[in-house]
Amino acid sequence: MSNPPYFPAFRARLASLGRGVARALPRLRQCTLSQIEAAVGRFVPAAAFQPARSARERPYSLHRTFWCFVWQMLNEQASCREVVRQLQALLVLQGGPPLDAGNSGYCQARARLPLDLLESTLADTARAADQRVGPTGFLQGRTVKVIDCTTLTLPDTAENQQCYPQPKFQRPGCGFPLLKLMVIGSLRSGSVLHTVRGNYYQNEMRLFHLARPTLAANEIVIYDRAAGHFVGAVQVRAQGADLISRVAVRQIDWRQGRRLGPGDRLVEWRKGEKKPQYLSPAEWAQLPDQVTVRVVRVRVSPKGFRTRELTLVTTLLDPQLYPAEEIAQAYLRRWKLELCLDDLKTTLGMDRLRCKSPAMVHREILALLIAHNLTRCVMAEAAGQHDVPLERISFTGTLDALRHFSAALAHCRRARQRRHVWAELLRTLATDLVPLRPHRREPRALKRRPKPYALLNKPRHQYQETPHRSRWHSIRSN
Repeated sequence: MSNPPYFPAFRARLASLGRGVARALPRLRQCTLSQIEAAVGRFVPAAAFQPARSARERPYSLHRTFWCFVWQMLNEQASCREVVRQLQALLVLQGGPPLDAGNSGYCQARARLPLDLLESTLADTARAADQRVGPTGFLQGRTVKVIDCTTLTLPDTAENQQCYPQPKFQRPGCGFPLLKLMVIGSLRSGSVLHTVRGNYYQNEMRLFHLARPTLAANEIVIYDRAAGHFVGAVQVRAQGADLISRVAVRQIDWRQGRRLGPGDRLVEWRKGEKKPQYLSPAEWAQLPDQVTVRVVRVRVSPKGFRTRELTLVTTLLDPQLYPAEEIAQAYLRRWKLELCLDDLKTTLGMDRLRCKSPAMVHREILALLIAHNLTRCVMAEAAGQHDVPLERISFTGTLDALRHFSAALAHCRRARQRRHVWAELLRTLATDLVPLRPHRREPRALKRRPKPYALLNKPRHQYQETPHRSRWHSIRSN
């Protein structure tokens, strides 16, 4: 045990430092990649991620491992080896002990990060972003949460396949494990509060049933048409919250119920005869026989586009406190979380995860979401200090600026200089706004054509590559 991966010959080094130990340890405690915590560490209130104060400061302590992990997530293509190399350089710069060149110690240190601590840190960073935005000013100032699902691909390992199997229509060895992730975000800041994980074969309502304990009383939940039915409305009301959703498949008879206004009625929905698979018989029996909901018909007529009609269902029954226009506005702002998911999957690279075991996949997802929330905190602070709309601050631009300005903060010796650099970062974000492009179309289509390679329809050791089409043409021509 004289040279373990996360404590490499450190005892002998400390003994040789002698009286310099007291001066060397504070520098080593602050030695993290680009000192990223100097920029956004105040958004993470968890005491467990603060620097240790003991005499045995490990190279991969909980504090340093967490911030190295966050730095790695903020840099999409950064590998574990790159993290170790930068940490090696920083330890040499600070006069620390030599670090093992392998990345085994860092990978094992990441596996020791507690999941519950990462989940609580995710919620803390989301609340920090909300506090810097302020109330939304509609729907009586209540907390509004947005729920959406997305699918992520994992590395093709036996452990990932067992927990998150690939679709059955794909041949073994030719597909990738798929993880279905339900994201519960804040409409106020766009940050992520909680997540629920499932496999490809679990529908959204099963995950939503697992996510119900995260809902609190007096909150408003905005969901797509997956929850716009009797069970979805009853389950949200059972938590003391309210629902805004599109009607799923139920046909609305506008001649029944009580009229509240044009395209606005109170109706009674009755319990169906068929029990959903995600509910147990006891849970199904506890549901009431009927529920009163409010249906609102909204016409969306953007300039230059055809008119669309949306039918929304909500448990906000009072038309005086919750006008139909505010309900429609809240649902249309749900697109904000869709853009946040696009930032996560496109800019931060969450679309294709890299960890090879389910336990590390869960940590990688949480670390990515924490990095996303920290970026949202910086955006919210820039919007609040310079009085600009949060929606017009670029996530990609904030991420680029945060990476470079945090490196500049590492060279600041005085607190006044650090405050000046941080103020300049916020000013830069507030002046570099995204152009105002209302009703801009974002079709789900690719302009850049992929390479005309054949699909891998067999495992690699069984696959036989066919000659290229141009080669066949050249053979025929000769």
